[in-house]
Amino acid sequence: MAETDVADQQQTDAHARAVRVIADDAQAIAVAHELARRIAAGASERDRERRLPREEIEWFSQSGLWGITVPKAYGGAGVSFVTLTEVIKIVSAADPSLGQLPQNHFGLVDVIVLTGTEEQKRYFFAEILAGKRFGNGFSEKGTKNVLDLRTTVRRDGDDYVIDGTKFYSTGALFAHYVPVLGLDEERKAWLAYIPKGTAGLEVIDDWSGFGQRTTASGTVTLEDVRVPASHVLPAQRVSDEPTLNGPVSQIIQAAIDAGIAKAAIADTLEFVRTRARPWVDSGVDKAGDDPLTLREIGRLHIQLHAAEALLERAARVLDEFSAKGATTEDDVARASVAVGEAKVLTTEIALLAGEKLFELAGTQSTLNEHNFDRHWRNARTHTLHDPVRWKYHLVGNYYLNGVKPARHAWN
Repeated sequence: MAETDVADQQQTDAHARAVRVIADDAQAIAVAHELARRIAAGASERDRERRLPREEIEWFSQSGLWGITVPKAYGGAGVSFVTLTEVIKIVSAADPSLGQLPQNHFGLVDVIVLTGTEEQKRYFFAEILAGKRFGNGFSEKGTKNVLDLRTTVRRDGDDYVIDGTKFYSTGALFAHYVPVLGLDEERKAWLAYIPKGTAGLEVIDDWSGFGQRTTASGTVTLEDVRVPASHVLPAQRVSDEPTLNGPVSQIIQAAIDAGIAKAAIADTLEFVRTRARPWVDSGVDKAGDDPLTLREIGRLHIQLHAAEALLERAARVLDEFSAKGATTEDDVARASVAVGEAKVLTTEIALLAGEKLFELAGTQSTLNEHNFDRHWRNARTHTLHDPVRWKYHLVGNYYLNGVKPARHAWN
């Protein structure tokens, strides 16, 4: 039996086991901590060896955490955005590749909430609560920008037919459905939720990024892929109409970076306490008493706590507007700006913490056995998802000129 067949069979066997359905926010947080303890042990080795987390992702989805945003009316916990970001932060601190895997999944659940028919909601929410995972086929290489898509979607009777090639397809290799974004002849966007194993759909493990190594964010190819109309949703609506889908997608990205920062700082503290030496001119016996080290440790924590505070503030803004049931253009603008502010600080502390670890822990910390460079590699790779320099522009343009951010998945 081929290696991929073995992996598929293992995935099938794993899903034959019961999947927990999380009841509320408190349980979601408790389960996230439980899962984080379990996945943290092998995170460095998985990164070093680029060993895909096939078993670990089963633990993750069987924990019930992939279903926590399913609305209560459909049997889910319908957790708050404050809870969702905390869950992602907790898991990402243990292993940010695993923390990133459900990012698109949660955004796609939101698309179903916003645009799905009642029948589609009942079907897909039941699938999610049974442990099914969404990957993604959104972005493409070699186009003018991230919104310039070449993948086509055309109606053919009761089906849609999809053709194209995607990249940065995080989670697609482990997914039960690969939602693919494409344009029809009128350049309107559609999302086709394509079941794994559909003829013409191929997921290729060719991700070679130096960070987030085990996200399998590689290529998806589609050749005359047919999917029933019941599995296709009008993606255009989440940006044409004022919805929170963009800020929701972005706040999860920010939570991943906050988790990376927490992990890097935790490793810094442990190494400085147990292994690092004080500088010869410091006049102290322990690295932990070095006054300049203490200054930098203080700086890291202040910036981390500031980032976490803005992250929670942004989540509360999303919760406030989500509770209204219908959002206005002003609501979406305020939410995008609040999330943008948080994303600036989570990006900066993730990168700073990954770099400061070596400065404060010393040369010994660069030894291959520690694999501490994974923190900076993960931060640098993940924060390239969208340029934080444009968040400064977005925030400044809003406050100075009253310009509302463009509505798309990157705002």
